[in-house]
Order: sequence, then C-alpha cells, then structure tokens
Amino acid sequence: MIKSRLSAVLSAGAASAALLCAPDIASAQSSQAALEARIAQLEAELNALKGEVVAARTQQAAQAQDIIRLETRPANPAPAPVQQTAAPASLSEGFRIGDHTVKFGGFVKVDAYATRYSGGDPANGDSLREFHIPGSIPIGGADEDTATDFNARQTRFWLTTDGIVGGHKIGTRMEMDFQTLPGAGDQRTTSPANPALRRAFITIDNWLIGQEWTNFQNTAVLPESADFIGAAEGTVFARQVQVRYTRGPFSVSVENPETTVTPFGGGTRVVADDNSLPDFTARYAVSRPWGDLQFAGLLRQLKYQNPASNIDSTATGWGLSASTKIKVGSKDDLRLMVTGGEGIGRYVGLNFSNDAVLDASGELDAIGVVAGFAAYRHVWAPGWRSSLIWSGQNVDNDTRFTGLSANRSAQSIHANLIWSPVTAFDVGAELMFADREIETGASGDLTRLILFAKYGF
Repeated sequence: MIKSRLSAVLSAGAASAALLCAPDIASAQSSQAALEARIAQLEAELNALKGEVVAARTQQAAQAQDIIRLETRPANPAPAPVQQTAAPASLSEGFRIGDHTVKFGGFVKVDAYATRYSGGDPANGDSLREFHIPGSIPIGGADEDTATDFNARQTRFWLTTDGIVGGHKIGTRMEMDFQTLPGAGDQRTTSPANPALRRAFITIDNWLIGQEWTNFQNTAVLPESADFIGAAEGTVFARQVQVRYTRGPFSVSVENPETTVTPFGGGTRVVADDNSLPDFTARYAVSRPWGDLQFAGLLRQLKYQNPASNIDSTATGWGLSASTKIKVGSKDDLRLMVTGGEGIGRYVGLNFSNDAVLDASGELDAIGVVAGFAAYRHVWAPGWRSSLIWSGQNVDNDTRFTGLSANRSAQSIHANLIWSPVTAFDVGAELMFADREIETGASGDLTRLILFAKYGF
C-alpha cells in the first residue's frame, strides 16, 4: 500500500512538471499559484509516507523479537511473581508502618473447673474459683458438694512494634487479658470480664522502660499447666513498672515499690503506699547445651506511715532466687526454682505472706519466706505431653506479732495431659490438689479438675 501511494505522488509530480513546460506561457503563469500549493501538498504527503515506512519497520522488528522469545521460552514457564501491596495474611508475621514492623497475636482459652473445697466454697466472683491462689483457700467453713465453673478469661492478645530509628533499635509491647479483673455482676447472663493490662513497655537498645515481669523472676522455667500460674506457691510472680538495663547475661533494674503489712496481732492486710525508694534487682543468666540457669537478687525498702496511729517505720527486705531448666534426653526437661529471703512476701506465691509485721511498738519486722517448685515435663509422642508439678512455701512468722491467723505454709501437686492435634491448638486436662495451713494448725484444701481448650494466633 505504501508503494502504490508513493507512485501516485510521483505521477502527480510529473504531471505538474509537464504543465511548467507547456507552450502556453500565459496559461502557465495563471496556474503558478495553484501549482505551488499543489507542490507543498505533495511534499507533506511524501513526508507522511516516510513516517509510515519507519513505523512499519519498527513494528516488524518488534514482531521478530516476540517470535524469538516464543521459540526460546520453556514449555511450562513459572508464573510471574505477584507484587504484595497488602498486609500479610497473618498479622503475627508483621506488617510495616513507617520505620516499624507491627505484629499482633494472642490466644483464646476456654476453661472448665470442677472443684471440691474442704473449708467452704468461695463466693461467686472470687478469683479462686478461676485459678489457684494459695492464700485464698477457705479454712473452717462447711464442706460442700463439687462446684463447677466455666470461663474464657485467660484469653489474651498482644501487639508489638520493632524498628530502627536514628540508628537505635526501638520496640514496644502491649499485652492484655481478662483474668484478674472480672466484670461487675455474676454469671447469670453474660459472664462479664474486663480487659486487664499485663505488660506495656518500650525497649531502646539495651534499655526497657515500662510494665514487665519483674527482673527478679525467671518466666522461662514456669511449668506448663492448665492453671493460670500452676506452681503458684513456689514461684516468684510479679509484673510492674520498671527501668531495666541488660547487657549480655546480666541485667539490673529499679522497680515499683510496694509494702504489704500485717497489723500487730493479726488482721486485714495493709497495703502501704509510703515507699520513698524503688526496689532494686539484679539477675545473671547462663545458657549451656544442657539447659539454662539463672540467679537473681532483690534489695528493697519496706516502709509504712500512719500518722493517726503515730506509726512511721522502715525496714530492709532482701531476697535470692535460683532457677533452672535442665534438658532430659532429647525432649523432656526438669524445671526447678528456689527462693528465700526476708520482706519479699508480695513477690512470692501471689503475696501468700506479707512483707512485714508491726511489732508492739509500731516498728516493721520483716517476715522470712522460703519457697520453691519442681516440675518434670515428659513428651509421650508427637503432640502429647505431660507435666508433674510440686510447689510449696513456708513462712517464718513471729506469732508474737502476727498472731495465729497468719499463713504458715501452702503446697500443691499437679498432673496434666495435653494434646496438640494441630499447630497452636491445645486441649488437655489437669488434676490438682492444694492445701493451706495457718499458725493455729487449722488447714483447708481443694481438689480440682481442669479441662481446657486453647488456640494461639
């Protein structure tokens, strides 16, 4: 088509030239203006044809390249990668916001309890009905039938961020559950529960600032239990605001102070809010092929002021704790913790013992405590495992000051079987027996069967 159009343009040009050579000069002059216009038109058409020729050659070259690619590509080519512009399917894998990777996760846990109390059932809404609190086991009440309770309050969620800002590694964590703050009302309609803050802290390089497990505690050795804590009597257990510095295996912290006091002669616990110095902790961790070992120390001020009673007293509290997780064979492990000291009651066994007692002159006298636990975890088969747990605490009360109603000792034994049919999904059962004794020698116990289902995400 391009060749035919080019021939037409040339023919028209020849005809125009013949007109210029015609003998009739007058006629030619009269047609000069029209001829010049025609020549300009022919030049424009010729330039357009040149452009089409160039375009046609370019298209032919591209088609030739396509043919080459089709002939040389594999018979079953891999699909082209898809650019991910949305967040990952699982938020626990993280997604980017600015300079930070944000992750979200947690678990849903549903528990069923069947409990027999020797000293009378706790009231509806009492936390003892939902997890083991050594100091709350009833003593002296009437023996009643087995009480059954259901709840989902251990359900937990957390959110973390991690990033590099100005050359510094900065992270945050916020974690909440529903266990320790039951909602107003009872179980007649909605079994209400309120979210409770567990952990909320910032990390900047080696520093941690915010609410976290106390540096005096080793959470890595806590036994696997269907109960909220498990070895409650024998473990260090506290979450509180602190400033912590960690360098390698060594960490130190200053933490929120609080003193719990037994009035002279016994009575309702006094939670004093009078401390002027923070609690100080230090911890050293050792990791070896056979397992892990940690040593921790605590030094604290005990203080109570009550102008109405003319009381203004301070004392010193201290504690030492050692814990370990030892590998047994390729899958089993042994977990141990032992803690002792004076004036550390609120740190051990969910405040089974108070930190101090007032003597007859209104001075604080630190109360001594020794506590510990041992737990053996055995893997029966893939997805099947059990833990056998013993936990106990003994308190060195000066009964001249505390009276005979103070807690003397507590212990518990747990045995469980847990099955994970799929990843992150656990179902299990645990049988536990626990007792509490006071200084009079009176005691109370509970026997509890726990059934649970838990799925992490």
